[in-house]
Amino acid sequence: MSTPTVPRPDVAPPETWAFPLPDESVTDNGIRLLSYAVPGQYVISVRLVVPLSLSDEPTDREGVAAMTARLLDEGTARHSSDQFAELMERTGMVLGASVTDGALTVDVDVPQRFLPAALDLMRQALAEPVFPEAEVRRILRSRLAEIEQERASAPHRGARELTANLWAPTERASRPTAGTPDSIAAMSRDDVVAFHRAHIGPQGATLVIAGDLADVDVPQAVADGLGGWVNRDHVPATPARPPVPTGGATRVVLVDRPGSVQSELSVAAPGPDRSITTGWDPYPVLSFIVGGSPSARVDAVLREDKGYTYGIRASFRPRARGGSFITAGSVRADATVDALRLLVEILGEARTGFSDREIRAGVDYVVQTAPGRYATADTVADEASALAIEGLPLDFQTTTLTRMGALDNARLTAAYGDVVTGEWIIIVVGDAAKLRDGIESLELGPVRVVPN
Repeated sequence: MSTPTVPRPDVAPPETWAFPLPDESVTDNGIRLLSYAVPGQYVISVRLVVPLSLSDEPTDREGVAAMTARLLDEGTARHSSDQFAELMERTGMVLGASVTDGALTVDVDVPQRFLPAALDLMRQALAEPVFPEAEVRRILRSRLAEIEQERASAPHRGARELTANLWAPTERASRPTAGTPDSIAAMSRDDVVAFHRAHIGPQGATLVIAGDLADVDVPQAVADGLGGWVNRDHVPATPARPPVPTGGATRVVLVDRPGSVQSELSVAAPGPDRSITTGWDPYPVLSFIVGGSPSARVDAVLREDKGYTYGIRASFRPRARGGSFITAGSVRADATVDALRLLVEILGEARTGFSDREIRAGVDYVVQTAPGRYATADTVADEASALAIEGLPLDFQTTTLTRMGALDNARLTAAYGDVVTGEWIIIVVGDAAKLRDGIESLELGPVRVVPN
C-alpha cells in the first residue's frame, strides 16, 4: 500500500503588520484616553501616565517620587492598607506604580468584568492616599535595605557607577531614581504628602486601556471611575530634556570587589532618544547586529570563539529625552583584560560598516518579530504608555518598522558613527588588585579605582 504524496504548500511572505491604533478621547477632568481593542484578551491592561520630572524633586529628598509611587496603594481615605489589598484580591486586580525620568506610571491588570471596580480603586490610590506613618517608615527602611542589596550585586553596582560617570554630576540622571542613603534617611511622611499634592494630578495625564473591549463602554467606565479625580494644587512637570553628558576622552572606573570570580563590564556613550529627527529606525537594527543576539558581533567573539562569557548585550536605551548606548555583561575574571580589549575593538570596528547579510538579518528580526512582541494587551498598553511619556505619535511603531525596510549600510554606519565616536565611559566591577595593571596596559584612558 503506497502512501499518498501531499504537495508541500507554498510559503507566502509575511503580511504587512501595523501597530494597532486606538479610539481616542479626552475626559472632562483632562485625561487623554486611548482605548486599544485586543480581541480575546479578557485580562484588561490599564496604564496611567502622569507627566513628572525627577528634576522637580527637592535636591535633598531625591527619591521622593519613587517612594510616593510605592506608597500609593498603602491605604486610602476609605480603606486601610490591608483592606485595599483585600479589595484588589477580590477583583483579581494587580496594581503597581513606578517612576521614570519622564513620568509616574500606574499599571493595573484586571479581568474584564472587574474593570469598573479597578478604575475606582485606581482613583482612590491616586486621589485619596493617606500615606500612613507606619507604612512610610516601612517603605523607607525597605529602600535602604534595597540599596545595600544593589551594592552587593555586581550588575547593579556597575549600573550605578555608569550613570554617575556618564552624566554630569549636576544632572539628576547621574543619581539613582529611587534615591540615595542620605536622601532616603532624610525623608519623612510630610515630604511624600507634599510631593503628591504638587505633582500627581489628572491634567496632562494619559490613560491607556487595552484588551477585549467589545462589551465595555470604556468612556463611561473611565468617567465613572476616574472622573472625580481632581487636584487643584497640581503643578505641571518641568519639560523633559536630554541630560548633559560628562564629556571628555575615554576613561575607566574600576570598582573594587576583591575575590570576584567574574567581572562585570560596561562600555557606554550618550545616545539618542526615539524622537531623534533623523529617525529611530536604525537603532534597534544596530543593537541586534552589534550585540542583540547570540549571533551578534560581540557574542560571536567573546562567547562563541573565546568562551569568556555567557553573553554580553549591546543596546540603545532611550529616555524621555536623550539616551545612551550601553554594552554590558559578565566575563570570567581571568579573561577580564582581554575581554575588555576585544569588546572595545569590536565596538570601534563597527564604525567601518555592516555587511548586507547582517543588515538583512537585523531588519528581518526586528520587523518580523514585532507582531509577536505586541500580541498581548499588556505589551500594547506598555508601548502605548511609552509613546505617551516620550510624546511620540500613535503610529510611531508602524512608521519606524516601515522605514527599516529601506535601511542600508550608509544609513546604519552614519547613525552608529553619530553615537560611537571612540570616547567611552568604561566600568569594570572586579578585583582591582588583579586587574588594574592589565587594564592600564590597554591604554584606553586613565583608570580610577573606587571601593565597592
